[in-house]
Amino acid sequence: MFQCPVPDRFTGDRVTLAHGEGGRCMRQWIERRIAPLFRAVDAGSLDEQSPVDPVLADTVSDGTVLDDSALVRTEGTVLRMTTDAYVVSPRWFPGGDLGALSIHGTVNDLAVGGARPRWISLSMILEEGIALSEVEALLGSAAEAARASGVRVVTGDTKVVPRGAADGMYVSTAGVGEVVWSLPGCDRLEAGDALLVSGPVGCHGLAVLAAREQLQLDPSPRSDVRSLWPAVERLWRAGVPVRAMRDATRGGVAAVLHEWAAASQATLRIQAGEVPTTAEVRGACELLGLDPLHMACEGAMVVAVPRAAAAQTMAVLREVAGSERATIIGEVTAGGGEPVLVRRALAAWLPLDEPQGMPLPRIC
Repeated sequence: MFQCPVPDRFTGDRVTLAHGEGGRCMRQWIERRIAPLFRAVDAGSLDEQSPVDPVLADTVSDGTVLDDSALVRTEGTVLRMTTDAYVVSPRWFPGGDLGALSIHGTVNDLAVGGARPRWISLSMILEEGIALSEVEALLGSAAEAARASGVRVVTGDTKVVPRGAADGMYVSTAGVGEVVWSLPGCDRLEAGDALLVSGPVGCHGLAVLAAREQLQLDPSPRSDVRSLWPAVERLWRAGVPVRAMRDATRGGVAAVLHEWAAASQATLRIQAGEVPTTAEVRGACELLGLDPLHMACEGAMVVAVPRAAAAQTMAVLREVAGSERATIIGEVTAGGGEPVLVRRALAAWLPLDEPQGMPLPRIC
């Protein structure tokens, strides 16, 4: 009863919930119909004096590497910019809330791109009738998350719409960070590279699911919403040769792996038994027939490094709060056949499906 409608193929002229849930339908929509619109504009506007970094132009033109942030250059300074919207329901959930989520989600998109988060804008769309006390409490949570993450909320906007038009409160952000670490990118993965996750997966998706559907799980899963910058900074300062990083939000680890496989034309193999989860997430997934690999995280990332650096990467991550269970879960192999394979227990290698729609709409 939790599933959102997913079209059999990418056809039709109506938006479904699957178009915004981070899986195959959303990726195909962006690649086939949205990116080409802006690619035409960029191709005609880029020149030697353009403030847009050439890396951005290459990314947009290729159509396969669709990061959550973009590199921009102005007067010799290289920055990374991201934008996001947060429409989570419910607004309060075990381990977090809409306010903290909007800050940490923006910070994390910058961090996994090798940028130190610096400035954020925050805009609200409020539904007529929502309690001012709740709005102020959520903004207070956002302010505390910003202070803890070392970023400043420097501008914003507020709009109010009639009752029934916005489900209480939506938040939209834009973030800018200072690039301190140039990463090769997921299109540069090589056979033999190790794949790691920085912590237990699926916590955020299950926490929101349980809260929204009032599942009365005991104990209830708690969201892992937190800043990933401390972990990224530790890897950077330790000189770990990271090839790519990505926070596993909508679509979870499975969505990240499929995007990386498509960008690198490689096959990614993971051992399901090595993927860390919490007892609450594992129990809830078994009860509901869900896969933790498809569930959203808000404080865990996927990291790809050369095999020789895997042990060092895991050791460095485990020194950071929230990443104590960093684990090697698989490797990159030569392309051919299925893009992502998973081995569960002693079974054979089987394809890991790319998410098409999330079990719970609006987890961020």
